[in-house]
Order: sequence, then structure tokens, then C-alpha cells
Amino acid sequence: MYGLSAAAGARRAVAAGCGVRRRAVLRVSWSFVDRGAGPAGAWGSAASLVTEGAASLIRDNGRSGDKVLSIGNLNPQVRATEYAVRGPIVIKAGEIEKELQQGAQKPFTEVIKANIGDAHAMGQKPITFLRQVVALCTYPELFGNLHFPADAKERAQRILLDCEGRSLGSYSVSQGLNCIRQDVAKYVETRDGGVPADPDNIYITTGASDGITTIMKLLVSGKGRMRTGVMIPIPQYPLYSAVISELDAVQINYYLDEENGWALDKNELKRNLNAAREYCNPKVLCIINPGNPTGQVQSKKCIEDIITFAYEEKLFLLADEVYQENIYSKDCKFHSFKKVLHEMGPEYSNTVELVSFHSTSKGYTGECGFRGGYMEVINMDPEVKAQLEKLLSVRLCSPVPGQVAMDVVVNPPQPGEESYEVFTLEKMRVLHNLAEKAKLSEEALNTIPGMQCNHLQGAMYAFPRIFIPSKAIKEAEAHDMAPDMFYCMRLLEETGICVVPGSGFGQKEGTYHFRMTILLPVEKLKVLLQNVKDFHTKFLRKYA
Repeated sequence: MYGLSAAAGARRAVAAGCGVRRRAVLRVSWSFVDRGAGPAGAWGSAASLVTEGAASLIRDNGRSGDKVLSIGNLNPQVRATEYAVRGPIVIKAGEIEKELQQGAQKPFTEVIKANIGDAHAMGQKPITFLRQVVALCTYPELFGNLHFPADAKERAQRILLDCEGRSLGSYSVSQGLNCIRQDVAKYVETRDGGVPADPDNIYITTGASDGITTIMKLLVSGKGRMRTGVMIPIPQYPLYSAVISELDAVQINYYLDEENGWALDKNELKRNLNAAREYCNPKVLCIINPGNPTGQVQSKKCIEDIITFAYEEKLFLLADEVYQENIYSKDCKFHSFKKVLHEMGPEYSNTVELVSFHSTSKGYTGECGFRGGYMEVINMDPEVKAQLEKLLSVRLCSPVPGQVAMDVVVNPPQPGEESYEVFTLEKMRVLHNLAEKAKLSEEALNTIPGMQCNHLQGAMYAFPRIFIPSKAIKEAEAHDMAPDMFYCMRLLEETGICVVPGSGFGQKEGTYHFRMTILLPVEKLKVLLQNVKDFHTKFLRKYA
């Protein structure tokens, strides 16, 4: 009893001492509890508490070097998270840019960043109507300006009437402004040929990424063999692997068939699902359509197979459809998972749980910085839906200017309205230019010996396969780098071109790729492609 009292007193003394940062306080060891000490032994152990000091307790609590938070006690899930699109290559590109600004001599005069699908950063002009509506909502005094068209003013007025205080600076309801969710529902109905859409199933998000992360938080649970497994395509957009790591879920890869235009094979899904059931609880199947980084567009038959698979295996479907406007191949058409699910009949449409995502960042608007997006939930359990709304309420609401931008995407000018002709001209110009640049990139990459690029059916990227000689692979290993990281780093250092290695997206073992955006202006894209060709030719010759 005395021993326990002494130990308790020592704990209190140490706790008090920890409040004084630089005092020579006592080292603490609670090991006497494990020694089986009686009262006398406990007294001796308690005395050791008083004599040894508490500095190690401070260190053990992560206070090494006077820092509460250190890399040693950082959340391990954060350390495990990687996002290749803004990884080491991009950091190095930033360093080189600074060197150029400071007058350093390089074999190039600028860094060409082709690592990310940021249309406006690449020079794309904003859609006039979208910026007009956002400007009117942001600064209502512009309503008196005769240069703003009536249809833009009508939309802005309707949105402001739905805002608290008639101001874009007020919070919206967590699900998003009611009028905007209604517009999204109408857009989805029109897109899908009349398939009903309920505004109560629409949630406005901070870009598609926010929606994907939020839904994943709902889905991930369990420990050990019951940890949630998430099936993702390989190659994949690194958001998925990053969120899986952050939430401590289990990543289940299924490989797209590069030799068959990055097709998705149902047998590949089945094989990897069965293997994963040995060590986790697979619950989620993620699809990116059109594909990122691979650019393929899924056929209706393929989507039907995926839905059937999810139905048979009781998997929750996540459909990333942010590139639905970016279809370039005349042989391809975008089919939404929502529409295909409906057309498969009640057995599927009433049971398969599906969330689909869209964004202002892609398509023809390219408004990445507004962080606008939405998700539509289908067949979600009402009690889970209530939890979703609770989770969304924690972040209060998505940025309201981004909500306005999303509204313009789903509620653009209609025939007969004042802005229709200019809007249509701008939209078609962007999409036509993207189609031309997709063709240009594909053809140019396929003229390079030791490089092969599949047909770019959609999205905003090329993902060519590159041959890397064994000598270069050995040198990469000597630098503790993946071979395609080594390749891309050399490309950056010698040409100033910044692309992302395929290892950041995942790829079949023994294959190597890089991802580049096609968003650059045509003349700069031509320069990039020629420089890639010259570099690759020299690279092969050097490491032959």
C-alpha cells in the first residue's frame, strides 16, 4: 500500500515537473510495477523515480529537442502517405526554377511543368460565362454593369437569394446550397436521358478529392483480417493510395491490361479479390472513367460487367467520373455508372451502392483553384447517410465560390440565352484543342524508338511505356531510385521537362512509364515532345 502511494505521489510530482520545460526534473521508470516488488521494494523503486529524473519522459512523449511533434512520433499513416503528382520530381523542379531565376546556367531556359492537370496554369483561358457569374456573386455591385449579360445576372441573383445574408461570404448548409444541388440533379437527369436524380442525394464537395476522401472515411473500419480492403486500378490516380494509407485501410491492386488499351478484365478483378480475402475484408471497388493516368474510356459492356461483379461480391462502388467531358476518340462515348446501373433493372439499381464524383477542375472549364465538385450517392443506407451528413457538417461547408463554379458547369447557357453562342464557341474550342493535342502527343511519342503510347481516348494525359536499359536500371539502383524515377529526374535535369514517373501511379513489375499532361499550348507541347525524343535517344545510346 505504501509502495502504491509512493508511486502515485511520484507520478504526481513528475506530472507537475513536466510543466517546467528546462528544469532538471526526474527520470521516470514505471518498471517497479513489473518487478513484483513488495512494500519495501516499492519504496526503493519509488525512490528511484525521484532520483533518476523525468527527462526521458519528456523525450518519450516526443519532446526531443524541445519539439512536441517530431518525425519520430508523427502519425505513421501520414508518413506512409505519398502523392507522386507533387512528389520529389516536382520539388526538384521548383529548386531548378529558383536556380534559373538566380542566373544559374542550364541547358534550358525554363522548366516545363507537365506533371499535373492544371489547365489554367498551362495557359488555358477561363470560360467567360463562369467567371461572370462568380464575379457577380462575389461583388453584387456589378449587377449595374451593362457589360454583364442578363443570363449571368439571373443565375447569380438566384444563387445569392439562396445564400444567408445574400452574401457569398456566408456559410452554406453542409450539403451545399439548395439551388445548386437542384441544378446538379437536373444536369444528371439530362445527361442520363431522364434517369431520375434526387437533390437530397447530391452533396457539393471541395473538388472531387474531398468527396472521395469523405466516403472512404465512412467505409474504412476493422482490424487485422477484418480491415477494410479497397480495390483500385493500377495504374491509378495517387489520391486513392494516399487516402488508403492515411486511413490505414488495405490497398488491393487490380491491373489494367496495357496490351489491350488499358482494358479492365473481370477475371483480374475476381483473382485479386479472392487473394485479398485471405488477409482483409474487401468492401470497396474504385473505378476511374475516363482513366487517369491511362486515358482509356470504358465501354458500356465493361461497366455492366463491373456492376455485376460488385453486385455478386457485395462491393461498394466508387465511380470517379471527373473527365466525363474529355472524350476525344470518335469510337468512344462516356457512359455514367448511374445510367448503366439504372438500365440493368431493379435487381441491380435498387441494391448496388454507388457514389459518383464530378469536378470543376477538369472537363472544358479547368477551374482547379475554385475547388468545386459534387458527389451523388445511390442506395446508401439512411442511417449511414445521416452519418455522412454529420461528417460533412464538421467541415461546415465546401467553399461557396467553388459551389457557384460547379453550378455553372451543370447549368450553362441554353439555346436562346444571351451568352449561349460565346459560351458554346469557347467550350468547343477548348475540347477541340484538347483532342488535337491528344492526337499530337500520341503520334509523336510513338515515333520515338523504345517508347510506346496507347491510344489517348480521353482525360488529359499521355502515359507512354518507356524502355530502360539494364545498365540504367543498375545505376538507378545504385542511387536507391526506381528506374523510371531515375529516368524522369535525368529528363528534368537535362531538359527542364517535369513529368511524373509511372512508379508513382503503379505499374506491372518490369514495365516503366511516365505521365505527362497534354494541356500545354500546342507550340510548347511540340517543343516538349521533341525534347523528350532527343533525350530518350541519347539516354538509350548512353546506357546501351
